[in-house]
Amino acid sequence: MRNAFAQEITALAEADPRLVLLMGDIGNRLFDRFKVVASNRFFNCGVAEQNMIGMAAGLASCGFRPICYTITPFVTTRCLEQIRVDVCYHRMPVTIVGTGAGLSYASLGATHHSCEDLAMLRVLPEMTVLAPADSMEVRACLRLALRQGGPVYMRIGKKGEPVIHAEVPEIEVGKCIVMRPGERIALLSAGNMLPTALAVAESLGSSGFRPEVASFPTIKPLDTSYLSDVFRRCSIVATIEEHSVLGGFGGSIAEWRCDQTNPGARLVRFGTGDEFLHVAGEQEFARSHFGLTTGIIAQELLRHLEGERPALKPEPVSALAHFSEQG
Repeated sequence: MRNAFAQEITALAEADPRLVLLMGDIGNRLFDRFKVVASNRFFNCGVAEQNMIGMAAGLASCGFRPICYTITPFVTTRCLEQIRVDVCYHRMPVTIVGTGAGLSYASLGATHHSCEDLAMLRVLPEMTVLAPADSMEVRACLRLALRQGGPVYMRIGKKGEPVIHAEVPEIEVGKCIVMRPGERIALLSAGNMLPTALAVAESLGSSGFRPEVASFPTIKPLDTSYLSDVFRRCSIVATIEEHSVLGGFGGSIAEWRCDQTNPGARLVRFGTGDEFLHVAGEQEFARSHFGLTTGIIAQELLRHLEGERPALKPEPVSALAHFSEQG
């Protein structure tokens, strides 16, 4: 994902002289091409991320379109006051990009995990929150962010994520993307958990179910029109995210559901638990610890689906055949 981000922001900088890139002491080589294209619009702010947000707000007030980029917890948790007061309060068109979101940097320990960022930033007034699923959605979301008139936060993965879309999709604020239609159960994915959601759908398909799968690149605002429809049509709606079950994607849908007169389907949330991970390991190890694997999610959903198994088993549709290992 970060390679796609670097390529896309460079292309956008060539076309838009207002675009300025600020980063927090990472990715120097990643942005070599950007520094050739826009050498006077690239600032390495060092390990001073709070100052970086303040700089971005000042640049935005002068008509520029700044983008702040660094590892997720350092551009969100560390800078929450500056994002709230300098950016959101003044409705500055600053785009904040957190790379290595969720458990992408699991091997570096809890200081580099970011399972609270969606919860913190989505409650800030004026903030739009994006969570692209693959490198194609990264490109679409970055273009979308620069069309907004106010603050945007975008969380992306690290590298090596499967490419799901064959081309850059059309993404609108507040609209999800239905990857495969289905019935009875819907799997709603945030960010880089989409490959897992599709794999879970394959697994449930072998048990005779035909789950619907949707990608939610926009976490705030939510696609409430789609939610109203899917909660009416299905008996179980499951959210899957590499973020805490408290306050994130699933939490925002739970809030929405509480306000509905007829909430419809049962909501099942999959995310990280209310705990720090005190052991180091790669991303797959951390996901397994929190139950964010295809097998565990499918098994839990089958437990919820007992008694609803269809009599006939439809032929499963392969949704993963065109994945490729790029980021």
